Amino acid sequence: MDVRALLFGSTIRVAITVVAGLGLVAGGAFFAGFLGVPTVEQVDNEFGEVNDTYTEIETDLVIHNPNPVGVRLGDTSVNYTVAMNDIRMASGDKHGVGIGTGNSTVNLTTQLHNERIPAWWVSHVRGGEQTSLTVSATVQPGFVGQSASFQPAAETIETDLLGQFNSSEDRPVNAEMPLVEDPVLVIERTNASWGNVTDAETPIDLEFGVYNPKTSPVVVSNVGYNITMNGVPVGAGETENGQTIPGKSSRVVETPTVIDNENLDEWWVTHVENNQTTELRIDFYAEIEPPGSSETIRVPLDELTYTQTIETDMFGNKGDSGSDAGGEVSDNETTTTTADGTTTTSDGTTTTSDGTTSSSGTTSDSTTTDGTTTDDSTTTSGDGTTTEDGLLARGSQPA
Repeated sequence: MDVRALLFGSTIRVAITVVAGLGLVAGGAFFAGFLGVPTVEQVDNEFGEVNDTYTEIETDLVIHNPNPVGVRLGDTSVNYTVAMNDIRMASGDKHGVGIGTGNSTVNLTTQLHNERIPAWWVSHVRGGEQTSLTVSATVQPGFVGQSASFQPAAETIETDLLGQFNSSEDRPVNAEMPLVEDPVLVIERTNASWGNVTDAETPIDLEFGVYNPKTSPVVVSNVGYNITMNGVPVGAGETENGQTIPGKSSRVVETPTVIDNENLDEWWVTHVENNQTTELRIDFYAEIEPPGSSETIRVPLDELTYTQTIETDMFGNKGDSGSDAGGEVSDNETTTTTADGTTTTSDGTTTTSDGTTSSSGTTSDSTTTDGTTTDDSTTTSGDGTTTEDGLLARGSQPA
């Protein structure tokens, strides 16, 4: 009698039994304390390619494997998410990840779909021009059935788009026309505040304190505006609530303006391409009837032109010397230090916490601190989730 057939029944049963046995051994080793769960030690992000549809986020995850052998048992996976004010902007997922011993760098490229920018903008303005950007990463070694998560402190993004518009400086309004004595009006103060923001539009409530230096009334039939962000038109319109300003008197002229949120995804592209910098510009004009005239003239309110520079640092590394406006790394040497004290420079040299220095291998796709290489093949679904089916790091194989 075939003893093997008696015990296992068939060759297939033998294979299944061996695999199951290995799984039990690995799981048992984990619970006995012989195997540790790989952890994410560090997350570094920067913007990559940007186009009209999406913005790439390039991520380096430093994963620490405490085990004496590389991890390839089971379906080891890495999950990654970027959220802004709890709005998921991009997420990535890699399966079949192999990591060597010690620290390895896993490269992810995820796509932030620009159509999500208006929703984030609404939350930013409603939240007092503040954004909390959070990233989270989870490594799931299939052979131990447990996962380890890493979430660095949230980055706070703050802006003050309207603050400088509030002013009490006198600014003359000149018609610069024959037979009209300038100034025809004087703007004594300006105030701005956000209106009731909706998914479709962002209102800005503007008020002008206007003084008429003439002895006769001046009629302001309407005030118009154009709003651009990095030259991208995001709002335009006119208010037709006329206002008559008596001679030697002041009146408040209300000028509600609106940013069209639909145009903000187009603006976002320019913001990233311009090293996360934007010039907000609001140009005004008025249609008035000067004293002694029955005709309405259009007067550019150049003295009221409002400009504000908006700068963001989404990932808290904008000042790093190795990054340029497009998120690419320059030829200058950069250094990364992980939680265990291992330092890696851009030339592949690794210095551990005990002072030992070594040189690791590199490829055009990625570099790990122990010389392993990674695979950057990505597939992105419609919801912005990136699935990585290829092996990410080919480290030493389990014994």
